[in-house]
Amino acid sequence: MLRICLFWAASAITLMLGHSVYSDDEPGKKEVPSVIDSREQETLLTIDRIFDAKEFELKDYSARWIEGTSSYTLLTEVKDDQDHHEIRRYAAATGAYETIVAKQDLIPKGESAPLEIDDYELSNDQSKVLIYTNAQRVWRKNTRGDYWLFDCSTRQLVKLGGEEDPATMMFAKFSPDGKQVAYVRNRNIYLQDLSDLSQRCLTYSDNENIINGTTDWVYEEEFQVRDGFRWSPDGKLIAYWQIDTTGVDQFPLVNNTDSLYPEVTWFAYPKVGQRNPSCRIGVVDIESGNSQWIQTPGEPHEHYIPRMDWAESSEELIVQQLNRLQNCNKLFLADVTTGEVTTVLKEEDAAWVDVHHELLWLEDGTKFVWISERDGWRHAYLVSRNGEESLLLTPGDYDVIKLLQVDEKHQCFYFIASPDDPTQRYLFRGSLDGSPAQKLTQPEANGVHDYQFSEDSEWAIHRTSHADWPGQTELISIPEHKTVRLLEENKIVADSVRKLALNPVEFFRVDIGDGIELDGWCITPPDFDPNASYPLLIYVYGEPAGSTVVDQWGKSNHLWHFMLSQKGYVVMSFDNRGTHVPRGREWRKSIYTKIGILPPQDQAAAVRAVLKERTYLDPKRVGIWGWSGGGSSSLQAIFKYPDLYSTAIAVASVPDQRYYDTIYQERYMGLPESNPEAFREGSPINFAQNLEGKLLLVHGTGDDNCHYQTLELLIDKLVACNKQFSLMAYPNRTHAIKERENTERHLRELMTRFLLQHLPVNEEL
Repeated sequence: MLRICLFWAASAITLMLGHSVYSDDEPGKKEVPSVIDSREQETLLTIDRIFDAKEFELKDYSARWIEGTSSYTLLTEVKDDQDHHEIRRYAAATGAYETIVAKQDLIPKGESAPLEIDDYELSNDQSKVLIYTNAQRVWRKNTRGDYWLFDCSTRQLVKLGGEEDPATMMFAKFSPDGKQVAYVRNRNIYLQDLSDLSQRCLTYSDNENIINGTTDWVYEEEFQVRDGFRWSPDGKLIAYWQIDTTGVDQFPLVNNTDSLYPEVTWFAYPKVGQRNPSCRIGVVDIESGNSQWIQTPGEPHEHYIPRMDWAESSEELIVQQLNRLQNCNKLFLADVTTGEVTTVLKEEDAAWVDVHHELLWLEDGTKFVWISERDGWRHAYLVSRNGEESLLLTPGDYDVIKLLQVDEKHQCFYFIASPDDPTQRYLFRGSLDGSPAQKLTQPEANGVHDYQFSEDSEWAIHRTSHADWPGQTELISIPEHKTVRLLEENKIVADSVRKLALNPVEFFRVDIGDGIELDGWCITPPDFDPNASYPLLIYVYGEPAGSTVVDQWGKSNHLWHFMLSQKGYVVMSFDNRGTHVPRGREWRKSIYTKIGILPPQDQAAAVRAVLKERTYLDPKRVGIWGWSGGGSSSLQAIFKYPDLYSTAIAVASVPDQRYYDTIYQERYMGLPESNPEAFREGSPINFAQNLEGKLLLVHGTGDDNCHYQTLELLIDKLVACNKQFSLMAYPNRTHAIKERENTERHLRELMTRFLLQHLPVNEEL
């Protein structure tokens, strides 16, 4: 299958400079003419333009629908003052807006500058606004900061949380009646009365191992559980996670740069096969302060509770519990008065069960729509509250990529799918009686489409892009999928992209044998000559947590690949078996116990196939690069296939799977004691002795996720094997390697220099 995304005319603009020429801010030999006119500069991408000037940074239309209305709120830049924002409320039907919180409303008493809004929440009656500011990072996200209360009628601004140190509050949210606010501070849940600002603590923990209302590192990273408490619909109870990290081994992060002596931060990090934190769900009565514990079965530290919420009532919770191997997910209804649980359904798989949030109740609470892979495809089911009845809603050999909305009034629901092409994302409407679904996104609209529905299902905010176009945001009316108005077209960025000398991104499939075809994309130089010879750079991820071959705008990373194509590289990417793509359960879970084993085989087979099919690719100049799991995949490639790959860049990799966390690695590989050979074969460190090509290792020493420790193990092995390599350690940078001044730009220039030197665009170099 071959498909080319056309955003400009198919004939590319020819670069006058040729492959061996670099712009002024780029590394490498300079052979630039003395005068380059501004029009020609507009056609060329540079490190400065992408990572320093932020010329291609898109505006995020971060609208939020207001429950029970056809209006939404938007955090909007103040005219002539892009450093500050105001909150507006828009009517979907007319586009008219009113300002709820203006810039001047955000100036605290005695201060001259307004607060910067990091986040906000309206009370249910829209009379009050919680303003989140001074946000600080906690692991991956900025979830700790200060909260202020703004009263829309009195226009008063009041700081919440008392006189405690700044930036100590987390996840503050209104009670349903808007009279109180609950929040987390120092591992406990607090309640503040908004009439007199009095506060009290609802949970008790003077032990740093006991965490109430939020979670530890591993739950946050692998289950995305950060906000760890939920108000009951009647506002009388709060359900919450309690994590106990007692007995979990601690890992140190060492800061060598910010003080005379190193500062060491210890945190609980359960590595593969080691003791996990225990977890339980409590329900605290806000009047008495007493907690009822939900009686989920089994040893708490040998099970996980990745999801919990109220079950369309204030009497019961819906709780998901995984066993440690994560191949069984039990869905419980929990009585909050007694703590007793009743099993609603059980999802089991020979590999693993994916946890998700896609559980949508019908209004009377007697049924819910649920996602399951039980028949080999990711389908939607209508399930009775007790689990005794279940109706398949999306029959057919395709996956529901994302469940969006249930419209009970019209007996339908909405979801994202792409039955014919896994690189695309389209909107479908299904029926609650299980009849065939209807595609709503226009047939000619390729790319990725996402939708944010109003509660009444009458409107949706539609965001779309494709690989050659930064995209736009529009308001559409449902159910006819009619565009009402354009909300954000990112015109400045789109105009800049349109002027670039680029070829359209080609999407295709490559046959790797045995009837297996992988999806891929290809970016060629703008002055591409099929009779010439080009170096090939592969961008890889390769693990089950994500994919790379999706027809969408990829921001700075995408632009960097375009920049490399302008320098004379052909850049490709393949989604091997096991990646998170909508090609059915068998495709995704073929990787079970084979991480680091099956993916590099598929990737190598794809490279060999395209080298054979496309004679313009030079088999002696093949490189690969990736980040995180992609960094590990890059190591696998150059260690296991030294005859194929001449160059590799591995960023933030995991050289030894035994050193990664329990939840992720055990989900896909099982326990190391029951699967030792797979852990050995799947860990690139065990093949380091095969290195023949040029290797660049990049890591942040403050990476709390993929630890620098594991890279040092690899360095030690490479040294022992007398293998030469290049290394860049970024002090105190995390897994993102973007903190501190100039980091992103420095990293991309380093990578570009390395490629130009070791994967040259000219054969004679």
